[in-house]
Amino acid sequence: MEAVEAAVSGRDVLAVLPTGYGKSAIYQLAGMLTDGPTIVVSPLISLQHDQVARIDEAPDAPPAVAINSTLGERALAEAWAQLASGVTEFVFLSPEQLANAEVVERLRALKPRLLVVDEAHCVSAWGHDFRPDYLRLGDVADALRGATTIALTATGSAPVREEIIDALHLHDPVVVTRGFDRPNIRLLVERHEDDSHKRAAVIERIGTLPLPGLLYVATRADTDRYTAALAAKGLRVAAYSGGLSAKQRAAVHRAFSAGELDVVVATNAFGMGIDKRDVRFVAHASVTDSVDDYYQEIGRAGRDGEPALALLFYRPEDLALRRFFAGRTPDPDALRVVVNCLRGARMVARADLAAQLGISARRVTGLIALLSEAGVVRTSPRGIRFVYSGSAEDAVDLAIQIADQRERIDNSRIEMMRGFAETADCRRQYLLGYFGEQLAAPCGNCDVCLDDAAAYPGIVVDAPSATPSVEPAPRPLFPLQSRVRHTRWGDGVVMRNESDRVTVYFDDEGYKTLSLRALRERDLLERLG
Repeated sequence: MEAVEAAVSGRDVLAVLPTGYGKSAIYQLAGMLTDGPTIVVSPLISLQHDQVARIDEAPDAPPAVAINSTLGERALAEAWAQLASGVTEFVFLSPEQLANAEVVERLRALKPRLLVVDEAHCVSAWGHDFRPDYLRLGDVADALRGATTIALTATGSAPVREEIIDALHLHDPVVVTRGFDRPNIRLLVERHEDDSHKRAAVIERIGTLPLPGLLYVATRADTDRYTAALAAKGLRVAAYSGGLSAKQRAAVHRAFSAGELDVVVATNAFGMGIDKRDVRFVAHASVTDSVDDYYQEIGRAGRDGEPALALLFYRPEDLALRRFFAGRTPDPDALRVVVNCLRGARMVARADLAAQLGISARRVTGLIALLSEAGVVRTSPRGIRFVYSGSAEDAVDLAIQIADQRERIDNSRIEMMRGFAETADCRRQYLLGYFGEQLAAPCGNCDVCLDDAAAYPGIVVDAPSATPSVEPAPRPLFPLQSRVRHTRWGDGVVMRNESDRVTVYFDDEGYKTLSLRALRERDLLERLG
């Protein structure tokens, strides 16, 4: 109720709650307790329809509508008319819909009380390529003056929470977090050195696991390869990737939710908003970009509270592919052209800029995001304004410096994923430590804690009901979540403590694991506040 009470009183809210903790209930209750429409930014059309259906099924709930590209002209006009008349309380839109200044102005005229951003982690730095229109939502929040913002996500380490707050322009938000532990999910890692052996192991292992489940892969081509191989083993399986049409993706969602598929082989485009409670395993044929992404994806397993598996097939060489994607430097010439187009103009709409340059609106959004973060431009739903007083070359250099910083941070996240895969300690302690939680004792439900025979049962055995009691650990020199300053890397936040080292997320450098002995001897790190 803390989040609901804060939103009703007019405070911005960031709620980081594990799956099943009722994130949707926050905005539904707050919306019914306030006057004026509630705008919900939801990333997928299929998810929007599910959310509308759940509200409509609830007794005494006010009507809800979704405004998206599937509506015909007549249905769209009717939806807007319902909103204008006050009949409808909730309206669901995609971030792409809110990229339209006319839509934002139309919503502003309705004087909404709440702006809800679902899957808010998509605004974080490593979400740019996936859904760049999430980056505009801070401007939308500013345009909807008087509306309180509620940001919702199931994953959010301290750095991600800070990025969400900054990107959405949250003002003195109430931050509500709950425990990240999902003790019913068994954490397993299989290490492989050879790619062909790993692929064979994926196919063999998936065929033995309790069903239904999800297999995440790195590329669209792999969705087809693994789908064909698993179908040959007699499994009901479908591929899912961004290469499918919206109709095809929706069909896979429906079939999986209805129990008509044993396995979905997917890229990370699949899963947001899936409310299938009986998923028995989530497997990854390759490492993810970050521990944040991994936690988000394995959280789709065992939502019914019954035992489930999270299985990572790990090959160290696969990290190179992740580094490749993390290392895409923006084209200086493209940045230079954008800067020159904006310098002599008062305000330029994004669509006009894309048309003028002959590039996609998506690419323009990415370039503008860099220039905005560098302080070169200011953005609003109406367009982009150039605000930098220096030369065009200096503006381009500033944007490239931001891109280089992002690359360092993204690479550090990949290294944290390596740490999870290669740790010799309890994997759950590592995972929870990443999110700023301390698990006092080894979990007893990961492959490090279990012997091989127990780690891979034909039928998933019950997770331990409680962790063993242990003596309290001595207070660490640098407590979790404390702010610190390094003589070389600047300010950061402590993310993980071990007996001989500490992991810190530095604002400009990303994650660094530091020797406590070196820190003491050289006086390299100090606590702030």
